[in-house]
Amino acid sequence: MINLDNISKTYQGQVKVLTDVNILIKPGEFVSIVGQSGAGKTTLVRLLIGEEHVDQGRIIIGDWDITKISRHEVPYLRRQIGVIFQDFKLIRKKTLEENVSFALQVSGAKPNKIKKIVPSVLKIVGLDAEKNRYPHEVSGGEQQRTAIARALVHQPKILLADEPTGNLDAINANDIVNLLLRINKFGTTVVLVTHNKEIVNRLNRRVITMDHGQIINDQERGKYLL
Repeated sequence: MINLDNISKTYQGQVKVLTDVNILIKPGEFVSIVGQSGAGKTTLVRLLIGEEHVDQGRIIIGDWDITKISRHEVPYLRRQIGVIFQDFKLIRKKTLEENVSFALQVSGAKPNKIKKIVPSVLKIVGLDAEKNRYPHEVSGGEQQRTAIARALVHQPKILLADEPTGNLDAINANDIVNLLLRINKFGTTVVLVTHNKEIVNRLNRRVITMDHGQIINDQERGKYLL
């Protein structure tokens, strides 16, 4: 499903942020990628969603080599990889339902398809009753659930969650992780990038640890070691 083959990345020709990184993630896995600030996690995310290109190595997602993905191909990649960010990235003047619908509208989906998909994903994340509220009218946890619903509208095979609990309290953070586990049970590959030790240890799933741009540990049933 995801194969990072001996990838390296250098900024400004001298600052090496990733060195000889090799990661293989199988379909249906739930993987946590952990590491301190500066470990290279953010760069890894940017590579996976096509915002950056590697200097060395290959990135394979499914049957698609995205190593030198062009800008016009990135939207198609984003339909295979649902992405969730720490800061939600919701449109403040749109309702929760409109925020989710917008992700389909910009991809040219027909209205009847939008009417079918949006209610179902809102139900999955438990927001069907709050669909007409605006982001400022709901909690941080509900905003993140909206972001997850938006990421699911294209039925992606991979869900990449980049510090999704960073702005949430412990209760909401656990709710979001439980939701990611439910989505994983549907067969979606989930990659969780986080520095939350408690969540990683509770999951007891595969943990990949990064430090100074390298993989220093990869445990099938791992713990947060840093």
